[in-house]
Amino acid sequence: MQTGTDTVLAEVVDGVGVITLNRPDRRNALHAEMYEAVPRLLERFAADDGIGAVLLTGSGNAFCAGGDVRDGDSARNVATGDREARILSRSAILADNARMVTLLHEMPKITIAALPGAAVGAGMSIALGADLRIAARSARLIPGWSKLAFSGDFGGAWLLTHLVGPAKALELLITDEPIDAGTGERLGLFNRVVEDDDLPAAALRWAAQIAAGPTYAFAGTKANVRDAGRLPLAEAIRAESERMVRSGATAEHRDAVKAWLAQAAQKAKVRS
Repeated sequence: MQTGTDTVLAEVVDGVGVITLNRPDRRNALHAEMYEAVPRLLERFAADDGIGAVLLTGSGNAFCAGGDVRDGDSARNVATGDREARILSRSAILADNARMVTLLHEMPKITIAALPGAAVGAGMSIALGADLRIAARSARLIPGWSKLAFSGDFGGAWLLTHLVGPAKALELLITDEPIDAGTGERLGLFNRVVEDDDLPAAALRWAAQIAAGPTYAFAGTKANVRDAGRLPLAEAIRAESERMVRSGATAEHRDAVKAWLAQAAQKAKVRS
């Protein structure tokens, strides 16, 4: 699939839209072309009814090393008059670059990050922006910002806070210690951990299982979970109820009921 850049690869496999960050020589550090290609692919996959899930990974032995400090970044190349105007302009560019995180988090389809190795700084944020994460045993989450006297970007603090709570998130961010796969799984940051060599196949297999499921219902479930973090219970129940009724009116639901009835009849036949 054409992506417009060699720094990002894309393909569709078994109903899964697969996006691969492809700068293995730089540990998949973010490149200006990625800021355009990845959101464009996410929007394309979100709108494609033939795609039931999205899988994001990295080439080689890293997921993403974050911003490429050696290349500089586009947010620094702003020539305006006063200091405050430069800060605001650079902030707007950085926020736009982080749009891929918002899309991963908010698109209706289930998104999965597969980590073959380290995810650092903005790379960690991108991984946490996905709905689910599967990690190789050697993978690490490394905040990385405080060592460079940065406060953080790409939604890292927001995502960590929602996943582990404010006190733990703050501790992880300011201590800046690498979070290994076992610790990440214990904290709920990784859903699954597999051996390094098993990651590509295990990640695609999991994504394909999700893609083969009732995607409309999964979109509603994802919205219900998102509402749980932002709405009072009574409001969440109203939105949840509407989604329940709408999902019950789909062909997915009718087919699932037929399959369940057929299975129940077969079990009853065996018991008799």
